[in-house]
Amino acid sequence: METKRIIDIELDERSILRRHEDIEQERRIAIFDLLEKNHFDPVGYEGPYRVRLRVEDNRLAIDLRDSAGQPLDTIRVGLARFRRPIRDYFAICDSYFKAVRSAHPRGIEAIDMARRGLHNDSAELLRDCLQGKIDMDFDTARRLFTLICVLHIKQATTAVGQHGPDSTKVG
Repeated sequence: METKRIIDIELDERSILRRHEDIEQERRIAIFDLLEKNHFDPVGYEGPYRVRLRVEDNRLAIDLRDSAGQPLDTIRVGLARFRRPIRDYFAICDSYFKAVRSAHPRGIEAIDMARRGLHNDSAELLRDCLQGKIDMDFDTARRLFTLICVLHIKQATTAVGQHGPDSTKVG
């Protein structure tokens, strides 16, 4: 078994509100794909890893455990630099989900290209922020960014205060 990988991942459900079904589907796909194939190598630890993602004090907390579930470390990253990419990603996803239901295929394709580009840029930002702490491949970073967005729904909707619990809009 490959040791530099995540074998289990969970989100701190206390950090998030009930989500729209489109967001739930994105979360399920990201977790499934992540567990199928990933490269995740925290500096100084032997894997494979069980990971729990949560938000605390405007920071992403990545709780690491070994394969038996014993705690290894918590790696924290400030989320301020992710505010705009997350907000933009929510907005473009909202447009995408609306377009899928009613738009012409050309419009959907253009929105999806923009969504993928923003997602790719955000994945690179995540890799840069974790450089020297966790080595991960690009696809792993993309899936983790999706999960970070899911975690951010509560903070975003609570901060804005005008959207209901199913909303993915942040401002």
